[in-house]
Amino acid sequence: MPVLATPTVHLPEHVITQRETLDLAWRLHAGHPKIRLVTRMIEHAQVTKRHLIRPIEETLHHSGFEHRSTVFAAEAKKRVPPVVEQALAHADLAPRDIDAIVFISCTGFMMPSLTAWLINTMGFPSRTAQIPIAQLGCAAGGAAINRANDYCRAHPGSNALIICCEFCSLCYQPDDLDLGSLLSNGLFGDAVCAAVVRGDNNATGVLIDAQTSHVIPDTEEWISYAVKATGFHFRLNRGVPDTMRGFTPDITAFMRTQGRDITALDFYAVHTGGPRILEGLREHGGIPNDKLRHSWNALTDHGNVASVAVFDVLTRIAANPPGEGAVGMVAGFGPGVTMELALGRWTNGNIR
Repeated sequence: MPVLATPTVHLPEHVITQRETLDLAWRLHAGHPKIRLVTRMIEHAQVTKRHLIRPIEETLHHSGFEHRSTVFAAEAKKRVPPVVEQALAHADLAPRDIDAIVFISCTGFMMPSLTAWLINTMGFPSRTAQIPIAQLGCAAGGAAINRANDYCRAHPGSNALIICCEFCSLCYQPDDLDLGSLLSNGLFGDAVCAAVVRGDNNATGVLIDAQTSHVIPDTEEWISYAVKATGFHFRLNRGVPDTMRGFTPDITAFMRTQGRDITALDFYAVHTGGPRILEGLREHGGIPNDKLRHSWNALTDHGNVASVAVFDVLTRIAANPPGEGAVGMVAGFGPGVTMELALGRWTNGNIR
């Protein structure tokens, strides 16, 4: 049975605090009719700081979609390899042992995928399967785990490497005054992560027992990008904050098929989409708030780092791991509106 080994997460060196974000919002958009609403929403998000790949002065300047794409490729090639090396070390594997690479990003586009460059640069076998996922947004962290699990189950004894590279700051649009876009300016951060799913379960991490996907009908426009000449423009529907009301019945039903109770798991690695996501799991799912503390802390420390978020939470769980056999779930939510969820048990394996 495949096991998701302990992830590695990299946070870029440049930091912006909530106070600085609010000051910028007032300075740049003082005349916006909903500026007070926007700043209240940013304050409610409880994000004390976020990490950026560039200084704030460069981030605020839109240098063009072409230049931003060049920055994405250069920064990815600089930041991804050391994260991959550490993730491989966590799983006690070398590049030659990897059979598939699942590469995730919703904040930059390359073709061929960065996977081809990694195979040529880091010594992965030329036969390595490439599985890039670009359009699932924040749900893609959960999707990456599930697709890597699918691959390892379909190819017994194989190993899959997951890489998430999210530079949300490259999507900043200084002239976009849409409410969802302004809110995103105070919520999203940059991060890179990597993790290995070992097909032989010989690793410390989450032994994956079951998984599920779900799309809430007729919500495909709730979370989206408007693709324009200036790049990706984030769009958010007013129905999104109540998303958990739609998902929790399906999570509850899925848990029952596995003989589990959604309220009684030992750990929860939930995507840090914002306070309303976590509050909704408590209100509609009955999950104790203390069990969601790692997600709350990740949101406070780093903001919403898109597909990296669930791995950020998993690193916190791994820092003070639950006991052998402890049961937990990993869940990501994103455009569609989509949920990707994995259910598993903590294992200490036979390696670090």
